[in-house]
Amino acid sequence: MATLSAHEWGWQFAARPAPALSNISFEVSQGERVLLLGASGVGKSTLLRALAGVLGEDEGTQAGSLHIDGATPEKARGTVGLVLQDPENQVILERVGDDVAFGCENLGVPREEIWHRVEQALSLVGLNVPLNHSTSALSGGQKQRLALAGVLAMKPEIIALDEPTANLDPAGAIALKLAVSTVADATGATIVMVEHRVELWWDFATRIIVLGSEGVIWDGSPQALPAETAVVLEAAGVWLPHKKLPEASRHQGTTVLLSAEKLRAGYPDCPVLSPEINLSVRAGEIMVITGPNGVGKTALALTLGGLMPAQRGAVIASPELQGAAKYSNPLKWRSKELLTRVGSVFQAPEQQFISATVRSELAAGPRALGLSPDEIETRVDELLERLHLKDLASAHPFTLSGGQQRRLSVGTALATKPQLLILDEPTFGQDAVTWAEMVSLLSELRAEGHAIVAITHDEAFVRTLADTVIKLGGER
Repeated sequence: MATLSAHEWGWQFAARPAPALSNISFEVSQGERVLLLGASGVGKSTLLRALAGVLGEDEGTQAGSLHIDGATPEKARGTVGLVLQDPENQVILERVGDDVAFGCENLGVPREEIWHRVEQALSLVGLNVPLNHSTSALSGGQKQRLALAGVLAMKPEIIALDEPTANLDPAGAIALKLAVSTVADATGATIVMVEHRVELWWDFATRIIVLGSEGVIWDGSPQALPAETAVVLEAAGVWLPHKKLPEASRHQGTTVLLSAEKLRAGYPDCPVLSPEINLSVRAGEIMVITGPNGVGKTALALTLGGLMPAQRGAVIASPELQGAAKYSNPLKWRSKELLTRVGSVFQAPEQQFISATVRSELAAGPRALGLSPDEIETRVDELLERLHLKDLASAHPFTLSGGQQRRLSVGTALATKPQLLILDEPTFGQDAVTWAEMVSLLSELRAEGHAIVAITHDEAFVRTLADTVIKLGGER
């Protein structure tokens, strides 16, 4: 089995103002189960990509050494199986079975063995769909399971997981943990995992390595973490188990801004996903929509936001939200009419980036509204500060970490100050500090009279902010 070692290793991205990583040193023996922690943007995902040998030379420059059994990761490809932070980037083929088989085919695994591995891997991750099921018809959480199945089928010696439960419902997250545990027990594979849901994995990990801006700031078993060190880590944004969070004080909205009547949401040419929905979204209220993966939460969010037609039923804006727009159905509004009325944040943040820098991305909406340069600059500067993106103002959005991209995507929606915000997984990839800032920001918007609809699996977010909770049921 393979072992990992890093000696004063670092990586400087060519297109990012600040170093992603520096002065990283550690050794990981075979069979260890390592939880890799650190603040958002510190470079955890970069380190996993480096271990898998998929950091391109044109992306940046390396310092120090990083080895797998004495060889560079580039010369040990196949030893490490990597599950990416965004599962969309790991889907390759049109059918589920073919996608899981792809890695095995590249490794030259015999055909009869491949399909045994495919079925075994899909069973382990709990993705219960036919082998010919379309990968494009999977939900975000189902694609997360698909990506893991593709890696498990290759039977790597080291499995690197980048927030594997981020898009999974609570039951799915537990099932995935069981799958990873089963694989680790059966194969002796080394596990290196980046995760913010640390309570779920704390008893699984044999070791935690905490990254800081200048290297490893703590390394040891979870049970050996000193209380005084835990306080320092939490202050730096590191999630730790049993962190106390405030309980929500419920707010009762008054004015209805948007309503859904006998609504069924779904993607074109796909079966209807969500059950029939009747709801009213009120100003000054936060509505949270939860439910199992694949039940149609994202489709519902896109339909409410006027970005996808309803399969059945109606979405109706109240006169207060409609204003001078000609139609009451948001689907018929022009882009400029949507800007100040409904702001949507997609599940995959990079799908809505249109500019070359973080600053220009935040300025795009206000500029489209025709605001003055001074007003645009004021709004953008405030968002850069609140979203902890000030030092990245000149960076390209695609060079940001997943958590930073999520904050930027929320910022682009906030920049036009819409009356209604629809957020799909708004706290994805956030450390403890940026999570708290996001919660504070949304609380302030509620107090100012904005309405917020959030699709989330984040139970802490629900406990802290939700005024109304709608649970969609039934796994497709």
